[in-house]
This record gives sequence, structure tokens and C-alpha cells, in this order.
Amino acid sequence: MNITPAISDIRINENSRIPKYKQIVDSIIEGIACGDLKIGQKIPSINELSEECYLSRDTVEKAYRLLKEKKIIVSVKGKGYYTARTDLISRINVFFMVNKLSSYKMRIYNSFVDRIGVNGHVSLFVYHCEESLFVRTLEKNIGAYDYYVIMPHFKNDKLMHISNTEEVVRAIEKIPKNKLLLLDNGKPPVSGKYPSIYQDFENDIYQALTEALNKLQRYNKLILVYPRKAVYPYPLRILHGFRKFCVEHSFDFEILDEIYDDMGLQSGDTYIIIEENDLVNLVKQVREKQLVPGRDIGIISYNDTPLKELLGITVISTDFRIMGETAADLLLQGRNDNIRNVFRFLDRNSV
Repeated sequence: MNITPAISDIRINENSRIPKYKQIVDSIIEGIACGDLKIGQKIPSINELSEECYLSRDTVEKAYRLLKEKKIIVSVKGKGYYTARTDLISRINVFFMVNKLSSYKMRIYNSFVDRIGVNGHVSLFVYHCEESLFVRTLEKNIGAYDYYVIMPHFKNDKLMHISNTEEVVRAIEKIPKNKLLLLDNGKPPVSGKYPSIYQDFENDIYQALTEALNKLQRYNKLILVYPRKAVYPYPLRILHGFRKFCVEHSFDFEILDEIYDDMGLQSGDTYIIIEENDLVNLVKQVREKQLVPGRDIGIISYNDTPLKELLGITVISTDFRIMGETAADLLLQGRNDNIRNVFRFLDRNSV
């Protein structure tokens, strides 16, 4: 039996670890995208593809079922299967995975989606800093997307932040480097050349506090409220950058896990707050004790939000909108740049 052109467009790599049904799906999508398969062209029947490529019927049926669900192919009763026009063919498909659904992460995601615009379709996944969920989700979707945008933040058994594990690196290594973009935290030792947009957590806080040095020198003590065992832990590099700044500039400093009820607040202290719940608790106690932020006590919050701007809270923060927009630009322009994202001290007179 001669192999029809449509069958020859379906490439199966026996040595690949990618499931064969996914290879069928990928081949047909790529064939349509590059013009080898025309919209409305008949493709092989399940029996034909099974026989010619030495595949089980179950494998081919699973691939065709997924293609039908994505509206990439249609079946016509009594005639067979045909390629169909679909948004997923005409636009790039982006796998976008975040470690948590915080307001900050969603600002990155939303600005990315806005920048991609009609050029792409973006699917959002959340893995809650869990290694096993990250690996399962990624492996399930390998080969199904044009690009993979990943924020690598994880926690260990002691609820401490880690940037990667061996399993995480192995999972990311399976992504072709021309389809990978690491976002927010660029630390995993993944081989090859690929784009990234990252926060330099240690140097970011160090440089932002240095920018605020003249104001901070009016205070007696700096207190960082760093949640060591949060559900979604923060990079330890924030802690290292804070300590480095305090030691170099001879500040008395202290590190707390949280803002406790009935804190012993004293005039002359400046608090640097990471968690929003701690910020709310601190502001409440400051008001109860009739202390004035920016005069009696300093308040700096980590990561900006519109509400903090409205309340006049000074912040040190990366620019989440720029991060998302830059990520979209790198993908759309095919660039491999590694970019440290903008980080700022935004003075609103609460310090």
C-alpha cells in the first residue's frame, strides 16, 4: 500500500519518550500550521494510520479524539476525518504556569495576555509551589503547546523556599529550549540557551533600600517581617539582601516571622513587610497606638498593589506589568535575552 501524503506528514519517533498519541497530535497541528496540510484536507482513517504506522487503534483513536476536542479536525459521517480551521492553529498556544494565584502573579499573567493579544491563546496552570504537581502538569502537556512560560518557585518539606529540585530540572529539560521562557525566578540550572525575565531578589532589595538610605537613617532600627514557613514561601535571597544592607550601613536590625498581636511598637522603628496580612495587622496596631507612619514609625511593603498606592504605603517592588509585557515581546520577537526586571523604591511618605 502506498503511503498517502497525509500519512507521510505524521511523524512517529520510536525513541521519543513523548507518548505516540501526542506525537500524532503534534504532527497534524504542525502540518496545518506550516501549510503541509491544508484546511479541509482529508486525513487518514484510524485504520489506515494504525496499519501504516504500526500503531494500535487505541493510540490513534485517542489522538483523533483530542484533535476533535480542540476542533483541529472534524469527522464527517460516512466520509472520514478532515482538517478544520481553528484559532489554535492560526495563533500561538502558550502554556503559562505560575506557582500561586496571588494578585502579583495575575498582574504578570494579565499583562502578558494583553501584550500577546490576538496573536496567541494562553492557558493558565497553577502548581502551588508543589514539586509533584508541577512535574505531573508539565509532563501531561509536553508537546501540546508552542511555548512554555514557567515561574519556578517551590517549597521543601520544611516549607522553605527552593528554586528547583532534580525532578523539576529534569521535567523542564524536556521542553525544547526554543519553546521555553523562565519567568520571575531564573535560578534552575537548565541547560541550553533560552529567554528569561527574572527578579534578582538579593540585589533588588539591597539596591532599593540603598535608594531609601537617607530616609532610613532617621530611624533607629530596621525590622524585616519575613514569613519563614508560609504556604507560599518567599526566596531566602530577600533575607540575604536585607542583612547585607543592614550590616554594610551599620543598622540595628531584627527579623521576625510575622506581625504579632499586641506588638511592642516603638517610635524610631521601620518595618519592611512582605505578607499583606502582616501589613494589615501592623497598620491596625499603628493606628490604635496613634503613631504616624513616616514620622513616628516607618512602613515599607514588599510588592506594590493599587490598594497600597491608594493608602499611601511606601513600597519596594518589581514592575509586574513590565515583566509580563517583556515576556510576551520575547516570544513574539523570537529573542533569547535574559533580562533582570525593573525593581523600584516607590516613596509614598510612610517612611
